[in-house]
Amino acid sequence: MSIPPERAEASSSGGSPAPGAEPVPATRSGARPSGPARKGPGRVSGWKATIAVAMSNYIEAGSIIALATSLTLWQEFFGFSNWTIGLIAAISANAFGAALGAMIGGPLGDRYGRKFIYTYDLILYMVGTLLVVFAATAWMLVLGVVLTGIAVGAGVPVAWTYIAEQAPHERRARHVGTAQLAWSLGPAVVFAIATALVPLGLLGSRLIFAHLFVVAFITWWVRRGLAESTIWTDEKKRRDEAAARGVKHRGLRELLSHPRNIRALLFLIGVYALWNTVAGQMGIFMPRVYETAGVESATSQNLLQVLLWTMTVIATYLGFMLLGDKMDRRLLYGIGAVLGIAAWVLLVFVHVTMPLLIVFAVLWGVSAGIGAQAFYALWTAEMFATPYRASAQGVLFFVARIAVGLLSYVFPTLLATQGVPFVGLIMIGFLVAALLVGVIGAPDTRGKSLEQIELERYGERVDS
Repeated sequence: MSIPPERAEASSSGGSPAPGAEPVPATRSGARPSGPARKGPGRVSGWKATIAVAMSNYIEAGSIIALATSLTLWQEFFGFSNWTIGLIAAISANAFGAALGAMIGGPLGDRYGRKFIYTYDLILYMVGTLLVVFAATAWMLVLGVVLTGIAVGAGVPVAWTYIAEQAPHERRARHVGTAQLAWSLGPAVVFAIATALVPLGLLGSRLIFAHLFVVAFITWWVRRGLAESTIWTDEKKRRDEAAARGVKHRGLRELLSHPRNIRALLFLIGVYALWNTVAGQMGIFMPRVYETAGVESATSQNLLQVLLWTMTVIATYLGFMLLGDKMDRRLLYGIGAVLGIAAWVLLVFVHVTMPLLIVFAVLWGVSAGIGAQAFYALWTAEMFATPYRASAQGVLFFVARIAVGLLSYVFPTLLATQGVPFVGLIMIGFLVAALLVGVIGAPDTRGKSLEQIELERYGERVDS
């Protein structure tokens, strides 16, 4: 069967191509694509669509950091123990909450479309953030944290899927990197706001969640004009035709029964779940790590994180987005992984001073920009067929966030009782394992269309 030509991006206005975009090709029938490449009233496409969808990552990361910078304040306000703080972190957007949302959003995104998720996920998110903003009792805080977690868990995996499906194949890493850019921009901005609002105490934390509500509302408003994924729309037609021939859509069952899918899932768990177990603790507990290492000032802790995440923003753009479609991906991944290990080795084995913490922040920031999460988002979109691509994202996100949640529950206590060197050795072990899995198993997909990759991996186009 012939491979359909790659969809091209169009700009968000006037129908002219975005900078560097290809002309809009014809489909197999000779008509212009029916998805985002087609312009019409209220359509949001091209880079505008990519950015609107990528904002799921800003909102997710922003939620994690907003909670991270306020945990101590909530602990004092409600009188929580370290175990309770660990539990709240575990059920948040950083872990179990997002895991549950991913298992809901991924399969629904495959069955009913990518846009279906974007119609509802941010409404749930806004309800959750408002509960946190006005939390006067512990149950309001906990429910708000859980709802925001479920919402971002449903949205983020589908966001990565949508962006990869709509991107020109020779610039897929650049487009997927936009989500990574938004993910790193969220913490940089939130930590900067948190630094400015330190004098306001808990009120400042409530204002940070209020800012996330405003960003979510604007994003939801823009997304109303998103067109459905062109690749998913075409696949839906093929699936309906297959259903008419008696072929049933089996979704998750098919995903978890195909040998190639199982191998890909295990590979990506090794790449992402192991790395994200480290990143998840850093995202929500890093201020406490700094405090344990001797940095008692909340302002200094936040400024270190602003530096870290600013380096991630820079590295994402200059590293992953500009080089991911040109440079050998195995090498680029390996460089990022080694820098992350080096950062934690310094923190564990070298006497901790402020200059060393600055070096740590720079090393980890660059590592995160060109590291496991960006490649995971790219490789997951490439290694699974369209009928269960979002489901695969959901399953993998679920596993990764469960791993984060399990460690998050005990991390504050381990940090308080055993210290930075002990937890640091655990982090190094996870990072070394992720390095080996990624470098050994990296797929050769650079420059290929999703349809071509699907044919190479499965030997045929997959209908169900």
